[in-house]
Amino acid sequence: MTHRNSRTIRYGSRLVALSTAALGLVAAMTIPAAAADDGPTPQQIKADCASGEGKCSFNEPTLGKAYLGEFRQVSNSLYNCSTSDATQSMGWADTVGSTDSAGVSVTVGGKIAELIDVSVTATYSHTWSSSHTENSSLNMTVKPGEVGWISRAQVMQTVSGTWQTHYDSPKWGHYYWFVPDTVTGPAANGTDGQSNAVTVKTRKMTDEEKASCSSGAKQGRAFVVKR
Repeated sequence: MTHRNSRTIRYGSRLVALSTAALGLVAAMTIPAAAADDGPTPQQIKADCASGEGKCSFNEPTLGKAYLGEFRQVSNSLYNCSTSDATQSMGWADTVGSTDSAGVSVTVGGKIAELIDVSVTATYSHTWSSSHTENSSLNMTVKPGEVGWISRAQVMQTVSGTWQTHYDSPKWGHYYWFVPDTVTGPAANGTDGQSNAVTVKTRKMTDEEKASCSSGAKQGRAFVVKR
């Protein structure tokens, strides 16, 4: 083999190696990557979606089966220090929001909520809401020596999908990133046969609460304590 041929082969080998490295770099920047330990966190990706720095979509949304959420107090409390039943109309109000798989609140009217709604609407032909507010009033009766309040449970549902974001310039080494996510939020009353529930709950006063009934302002009467 001549010296010239040997030099040509060495040059060709370097060219192949450089070409392979270049192709690897292009692949790394164009193939979508999942958020991992050595890359951005899911919350960083979603923060870029929320700010608009990343051009994002929420792909292939899947709605879970609706279920009734936990009861929680939605009114003030009625304490009955009298010796007879106390009946009163009590107003209540409840706002239920949404949280993602990390337990982070999905802001009402924010970009994240908007992108989920667009995706769910396109797939299921009905809107998705990140928050639900409801209020009303209810007559409640509390027996002597007890405390009463109104509790409410909201129909809830999950929506699972994958966030995909595109950057104009590579970020964390890629133009595209994707991250799976599940958001839990309020569903419309009657979804999958589930209905919102409102009920009056009562309990016995504690010894300390009973003792407070002997004070002048509370003695022998029913009174309301704000929640």
